[in-house]
Amino acid sequence: MLIGEVARRSGVSARMLRHYESLGLVRPTARTGSGYREYSAEDIRRVFHIESLRSLGLSLREVKRALEDPGFRPSELVDDLIRQTRERIAEETELLTRLRRIGAAEPAGWEDVLRSVALLQALRSKSAGKRQRAALSSAGEVPVPVEALVEAVLRETDPNVAGALRWALARSGDSGLPLLAEGLRSPLAEVRRRAVRSVTEIPGGAATALLREALAHHDTVVRGQAALALGSRGVTDAVPTLVDMVAGQTQDVDAADVLSALACRPAMAEPIATRLVDRLAQATVGVSARRRLTQALGDIPGAITSRALEELSRDEDRGVALTATYLLALRDER
Repeated sequence: MLIGEVARRSGVSARMLRHYESLGLVRPTARTGSGYREYSAEDIRRVFHIESLRSLGLSLREVKRALEDPGFRPSELVDDLIRQTRERIAEETELLTRLRRIGAAEPAGWEDVLRSVALLQALRSKSAGKRQRAALSSAGEVPVPVEALVEAVLRETDPNVAGALRWALARSGDSGLPLLAEGLRSPLAEVRRRAVRSVTEIPGGAATALLREALAHHDTVVRGQAALALGSRGVTDAVPTLVDMVAGQTQDVDAADVLSALACRPAMAEPIATRLVDRLAQATVGVSARRRLTQALGDIPGAITSRALEELSRDEDRGVALTATYLLALRDER
């Protein structure tokens, strides 16, 4: 079969067939009397083999090795191709994400596009200063898309940069909450905790609703951050978790302060005092926890607290008794 017929049947151009021949990939078995290349059935099969390997992404050099090296191991080549393909997909995905974010910013012209690209690149800079400046400048004429801010805040390790990113995210409203909710479900503890910290700084009912859901989270740190934020917003659902935090010495001082502030609200002092007293009465509560609970109780106004402190001033644990006595004295002075 002459080269023109091979080209028509295989879909490989005559020029490419000559290139294969120059590389030693396939050589026509014979020549006609006029000197034309004549391909045998075996030559044609080799052409199809070459094209099949090229379709997998192999270079012509790799194709030649695969066809001619008797020690060639296909599994190694396939593993390498898988790695290269994954890298290429990751690069293309990153490019697609960047383009979508630039489009979301609705650039009016090339200057806006260039500013968006610069901001997105700065958010991934190795320099903490550049990342912080990008976060602070996101409220400019070309804001950073909210999904880029969420992605940045969930991976940020520098506290100053993280603060700037949370500020920028809070300024964008509650549009980032669905992505932060995904962050709360992350298998990585640090990502979950960055997510809840970001939610606590976003005002509004949607953020409050997400924080209510976080009260049932399996991560105690997430629950605690949600409870502190909700208590500061006057949400009484946070009280049980706040009492647990006092007893468990998990940000116990902050939790006690929030309980005290909540108790200043109408009709809140009595249920908070009752829960603290009930927790003090539990046999499983250790000595140090009882002292912390007593201290927290002292900041709650009302008759329930006064009666409980009076009883605690005679507690068998000297530390609890002294704390209760001191707190009673302070209450008498007020």
